[in-house]
Parts: sequence; C-alpha cells; structure tokens
Amino acid sequence: MVGPECATTLCILHPASCVRFAFLPTIITMKLNDSCVCGSGKKFSSCCEPFLSSKAKPRTVKQLVRSRYSAYALGQAEHRDYLVRTWHPATVQHIRMADLIADGHQWKSLEILNSKQKGDLGRVEFKATYSVDDGPEQVHHEISAFHRHKGSWLYLEGEVSEESV
Repeated sequence: MVGPECATTLCILHPASCVRFAFLPTIITMKLNDSCVCGSGKKFSSCCEPFLSSKAKPRTVKQLVRSRYSAYALGQAEHRDYLVRTWHPATVQHIRMADLIADGHQWKSLEILNSKQKGDLGRVEFKATYSVDDGPEQVHHEISAFHRHKGSWLYLEGEVSEESV
C-alpha cells in the first residue's frame, strides 16, 4: 500500500516502517567498455552488465546492490524488469512497474558502507547520491535485507532515510 505522506513511499512487511523507493531517471546509454555506473572502477561489461542482461547472477549481496543501483541509474525498460526479477517473492507482490518510474532523477554515486553475508541472509548499508530535476543533491541512505532464494540473491526490504547534502 502506498503511504499517504508521499507518493514515492511504499510500506512493505511492517506497516510502521516505510520504504522510500529511489526511482529511475532518464535513460543513460552505456557501452560495454565504459566504467560501470555503480562506481566499482570495473568495466560495465565485467561488472553489472552480465547481471542486468541475465547472463549471470550476483554471487554476493554487494554485487546485487551494485547491479540494482545500475538498473536505477541507467533507467532502461529492461532494467526495470531486472529490479522486479531481483525482488523477493515475499515483497514483490506489492510492487508495480509504475512505482519504479519517475522522470528527472539523476543518480550520481553509490557508496557501500557495510555488508554482511552469512548463509542465505545478507545485509548491505549504502548511500546513493541523486538529484531530481537538477535540484539539490540528496542522499538515499539504506540498510537493505537480502535472502538467497532458490540460489539467487533477492532484495527483501530496506530501512531508508533521505538526507540533504
């Protein structure tokens, strides 16, 4: 259900805690030899592209966070599908493709602050800097929970705060 206080807030699992979604911007075109938009320093072709194109599955929760960030940053239709494919079945039923689309969002950087992975559970704390319609920069700070389901790491839920830069 969508919270009344913000059209970009979606309450998942815990009615008292809301997850604010970071939305997709205008399409950015990446070439395979370009540096990956996730900021890893690797070429797109050997970083997030294999995950986004379904050639490979992320082996770690950090790889999943980087590839999901890239999907948001690139904003192409097939990448929105990737976001839905990498959402856990326990929470994906609350997501609509329309919830993942918003014009004007430009993703600037991703910083992974902490990650932990044990067995089939994982957590990643990260900050993603963005702006909306060339406005002031904002920081999406999230602690995400992940679950490996049928051999694939999937996004379960997140605790989110938004900060001004």
